[in-house]
Amino acid sequence: MSSPAVDIIVPNFNKGNFLEECISSVLKQSYDNWKLYIIDDYSNDNSVEILNKYADKEKINIIILKKNKGPSFCRNLGVRISKSEYIAFLDSDDYWSKDKLKNQIAFMLKNNFQFTYTDYTSFFMKNKSYLFKKTKLKENFNFKEFTRNSSINSSTMVLTRKIIKTHKFKKMQLLEDYLFKCDILKKNNIATKLNNNLAYYRILPENRSSNRIMNLVWLWKINSKFNNLTILDNIRSILGIMINSLKKYGFK
Repeated sequence: MSSPAVDIIVPNFNKGNFLEECISSVLKQSYDNWKLYIIDDYSNDNSVEILNKYADKEKINIIILKKNKGPSFCRNLGVRISKSEYIAFLDSDDYWSKDKLKNQIAFMLKNNFQFTYTDYTSFFMKNKSYLFKKTKLKENFNFKEFTRNSSINSSTMVLTRKIIKTHKFKKMQLLEDYLFKCDILKKNNIATKLNNNLAYYRILPENRSSNRIMNLVWLWKINSKFNNLTILDNIRSILGIMINSLKKYGFK
């Protein structure tokens, strides 16, 4: 039986310094039935110059937007134009281990899973050297559990097109990926972990403590407006996510 096709969606905005490492990790995959969709969100750094190096690659589809639309638009566009049964997401400043797709697709096929994720290694620069920390996440999440521990990293996810259906990333200032996962999980779906560390998540200065307050504000808004959480459950959500964030990344 031939291996099922996987479409990989990579939104990019001004991550030219990391793009080659991201794309290279896809090109090096031991699983070869994939197509990569890179949607550049009107970058004004060297991203387009980097992307032009891959313009003649048959398995890479590069789309350069003429106006900045935001990550939700880019991911939705990628999902809409892709065709495959399986869809993976990868942020342009992250990268994968070479057996990521091979192991995860085999895991999904064997168990008929629709939504899977993996452990990952977070890393950031400190005193001119990288600090790495591996996760050890829960084995699965339902909607309620995820609102209290939003530890599924987007760059580790693989979903079937069937489970995504008409779900879209909503346009918002922050945490659009959190809401997307919530929307899928609240339909009585379960996300299951492949117990393997297969991705690398880059923590940039703009992702650190300066954004923590805004993240909490948007978390409260999303939980209230879209997830219909009570005030008490919203407080539990915020406290749970804060505690699990500290466990994963510590104080940065």
